[in-house]
Amino acid sequence: MLQVLYILAFIIIAGLAIANLVRNLFTLSQDAQRHYAPRAAGYGNRSNSIPHPELLDDMGNVINEPLLVMRSINVEDARKQLDALYQDSPGNSDE
Repeated sequence: MLQVLYILAFIIIAGLAIANLVRNLFTLSQDAQRHYAPRAAGYGNRSNSIPHPELLDDMGNVINEPLLVMRSINVEDARKQLDALYQDSPGNSDE
């Protein structure tokens, strides 16, 4: 009798999960077809906004180069750079 109760509870929970999935897919499809109005003038305008400090160089000018440049280095060079960063860190007490 207990097995029947477990199976019934599983069927109810599975049905609720599937109904929620279908409802979410329906809502997502409606949101994807919705057209939003353009933003009001002045709000989000790039010419009036202050750029993030990471987008500025030392002189305060906006940089126009990639922010992430990946280059291939070998393991020893990476280890040396990490060791140098560790040795220069303020909390390092190498005594």
